[in-house]
Amino acid sequence: MSGPFYSLYIGKLFREISHVPEFEKDLKKLVKRFSSLEEDLETFIKVAMNVLHKQNLDSGAILRISDLGIHSPDIYKAKKFACKALKGKGVQSGIRIIYAYDKEEDRVEFIELYYKGDKEGEDRERILKYYGE
Repeated sequence: MSGPFYSLYIGKLFREISHVPEFEKDLKKLVKRFSSLEEDLETFIKVAMNVLHKQNLDSGAILRISDLGIHSPDIYKAKKFACKALKGKGVQSGIRIIYAYDKEEDRVEFIELYYKGDKEGEDRERILKYYGE
């Protein structure tokens, strides 16, 4: 695959998509265990993120994290993420994605990717490092 997993969707679904450096480390670590992860992330952008942010339909797959004290951009946590490498799990795979979405700028930035079996919750310090006031 050339370029980041989200390169196909820059300018097509969202004006800008990027990630923080730690997200890339998260991805490299998890892709060793879950080989389909990059492809699954592409599907996630194309389907779940598109449905929520472009079609304004709430499927319940992505939740806004509202107790961080951050006013802009909005921070989201994907709780329903289908990972093909975790056969039989469907959207209950345990993969979690934390990202920021700025509606006005139509900009997405991936912050964290983790497997729920490895840790309880999102790294709030990391989120606040980039978006805290």
